[in-house]
Amino acid sequence: MMPTKKNHIPLFHLTKRDPATLTWQYRLGVRIAAVVGGLLMAGLLMTILSGENILDVYASMVDGVFGTSHRVWTSLQSVAMLLCVSLAVTPAFKMKFWNIGAEGQVLVGGLACAACMMFLGSELPLPLLLVVMALASILASVIWAVIPAVFKAFWNTNETLFTLMMNYVATQLVAYFLKVYIKDGSGVMPVMKQYGLPVIGGNDYLLNVLITIALTVVLYIYLKYSKQGYEISVVGESENTARYIGINVKKVIIRTLAVSGIICGITGFLLVGATSHTISTTTVGGRGFTAILVSWLAKFNPLVMALTAFLVVFLETGAGQLNTDFGIPSEVSDIMTGIILLSIIGCEFFLQYRIAVRKNRKEEA
Repeated sequence: MMPTKKNHIPLFHLTKRDPATLTWQYRLGVRIAAVVGGLLMAGLLMTILSGENILDVYASMVDGVFGTSHRVWTSLQSVAMLLCVSLAVTPAFKMKFWNIGAEGQVLVGGLACAACMMFLGSELPLPLLLVVMALASILASVIWAVIPAVFKAFWNTNETLFTLMMNYVATQLVAYFLKVYIKDGSGVMPVMKQYGLPVIGGNDYLLNVLITIALTVVLYIYLKYSKQGYEISVVGESENTARYIGINVKKVIIRTLAVSGIICGITGFLLVGATSHTISTTTVGGRGFTAILVSWLAKFNPLVMALTAFLVVFLETGAGQLNTDFGIPSEVSDIMTGIILLSIIGCEFFLQYRIAVRKNRKEEA
């Protein structure tokens, strides 16, 4: 007689949560718990590796961001520029067009702005020059963003690889520009602050922050309340559904990447025309890739992105201060930052799934 085969019933199993049943209090609580847990784990690791008190570690990070008024404004400037790039990738991501090319799109816009400063700076009055710089930056970024959109819309190319490769092309364009047009052979464009945006309130970065706030509000309204924002959401959910209800999917793809290009152009204009007043291959500084994390953590909500951008800047700036105060290697600080961000990303698991415990496995078997 053959032995009866017993079914193995695991003690734990996962069940998918219904998003409609999750209250905002629960969502907020899970995310706060993730941040606190990540801070505790990272602080404990930092204490073990460096021997410093965990409270001193975080006090140093806070001092690095808020210690002086200069540090506060520098941090706000960093948040504003990171938020700008995050806003740029959001419309495409919401449409599930994986635009990994914001780094290059911003850099090309900055290159156009720098070219206007170099060749037209002495030819035009400053107000007109600023308008030309902004328009040139926006136009260059829009063209750079629309190229992969056209290929995706008409030939269904892989937008991830396409936009990623265009980052390297943009970097080489800037390198070529500096090599050819900087006559002293240094490859370094001189700082031309005289052609920058005006300073208001006695602070170099206040105008950047105000423009970024305005962009955030406008994009939030555009995505949430406009017809075009609705079309972006529908195309992101299902292109077949969008076609069925009469939406021109190709037009939406190209238009949405044009919107991303406009914001990238504004960002390039602010980075070159109002911040550094010069251009180099590292002007964007990796913000195009960090922006992907910022946008995703905020669930593509422009208002929430302001918080996630601040969190990322706080961690990066605070980690740098640890190196100054305690001589902690930057690699250790990067590990600390990674642990906190992984905790925040990991909390999404508990928002999507529930871990259930079977009380009586024998009865179920």
